[in-house]
Amino acid sequence: MVSGMASHVTGTRDDWLKARIALLEEEKELTRRSDELARRRQDLPWVAVEKEYVFGTPDGPRTLPELFDGRPQLLVYHFMLGPNTPAGCVGCTYAADNFAGAVFHLAQHGVTFLCASRAEVSEIEAYRARMGWTFPWVSSAGTDFNVDFSLFTEEQRRTGLGFNFGTRRGAGVDVINGMELMALSSFALEDGVVYHTYSAFDRGTDVINPTWQLLDRAPLGRGYEAEGFPVRRNVVQAS
Repeated sequence: MVSGMASHVTGTRDDWLKARIALLEEEKELTRRSDELARRRQDLPWVAVEKEYVFGTPDGPRTLPELFDGRPQLLVYHFMLGPNTPAGCVGCTYAADNFAGAVFHLAQHGVTFLCASRAEVSEIEAYRARMGWTFPWVSSAGTDFNVDFSLFTEEQRRTGLGFNFGTRRGAGVDVINGMELMALSSFALEDGVVYHTYSAFDRGTDVINPTWQLLDRAPLGRGYEAEGFPVRRNVVQAS
């Protein structure tokens, strides 16, 4: 047994196979349910984005339609790098290590993927270089982009409270004066009009991180930290 592991139930191969087959039925049900939820996400009403946003990029300012880069779909990961997270959010950094490989494949399906943060372009580029990332990353500094796509009533937007659809955890979060949000927003571009189609926050972004999904299938799951193995390289230390 690996040092530090708690004891676990052991059994015969027949014991394992019986339990595994029972679990398989639940996994299949979860897969079917996940497929149905994906269809329901795609069936949500599209909302036209009427406000103009201008983002900072290494190549100069770009509007929201320009961020699509010629494709009809756009996924924006709201990365917590900005006024209150100058070193970059540890959780966002952990997730972002998985993004670069997806960018190419998403593009083959007509999807542009990028991150957006309230930090200035120079800060974003410095952090991206430090982490060795290659995915596109823009600055929403000076815009309401972060606020507009985390709040869903005019009152919530005015006060800055009500993040995560007003759920108990998000009801008291001050978005306007607080930090960037760990979130994913989806947009479509059709006949020159940008539509907001979907947003998810916190644990709603959990499934886009394959490392979490792999850990869920490891013997000890997410919570185990092996002795002598760092959880994440170079998150807060300067390189």
